[in-house]
Amino acid sequence: MLVVLGLGSNVGDSRRIVLDAVAALRQVLVGLRRASLYETEPLYITDQNSFINTAVSGFYSGMPGELLSCIHAIEADFGRDRLQERRWGERVLDIDILLFGQQRVVFPASEGQPYLEIPHPHLKERRFALQPLLELLPDAVEPETGLLYAGICRALPDQGVRRLV
Repeated sequence: MLVVLGLGSNVGDSRRIVLDAVAALRQVLVGLRRASLYETEPLYITDQNSFINTAVSGFYSGMPGELLSCIHAIEADFGRDRLQERRWGERVLDIDILLFGQQRVVFPASEGQPYLEIPHPHLKERRFALQPLLELLPDAVEPETGLLYAGICRALPDQGVRRLV
């Protein structure tokens, strides 16, 4: 299944952290491709550092919950502690499943398992996730509506997303 993951960091050497996380994801995704790096202003809580963001795409042969477990393990390897952070706040590494093929997935939280929704529930409001996704898959469509993500992205305000060289 072709999947797209969004990565971000705004604690420590964020550029290095994101690139090292991409390298770790090469063990999880076959044929991994990476979008450009982007510097982005924080979107929801603005009293924090800018983020470094990117997206990767590749093929994954397991189930969505298994991919989420792999992602959480990589985040923990980089020092992320979900219990110590504020929602939408600073983080050493965040990896989100943006797309899992054209599947719509909703797994409610249960004992020992976090909530999972794919496409990511906030994807359509986040230029910092859409721009790198569209670099990899310019014709990507929202699974439920069939709308092009490119059109959704164009309709969003600027949000302070800047592609890095």
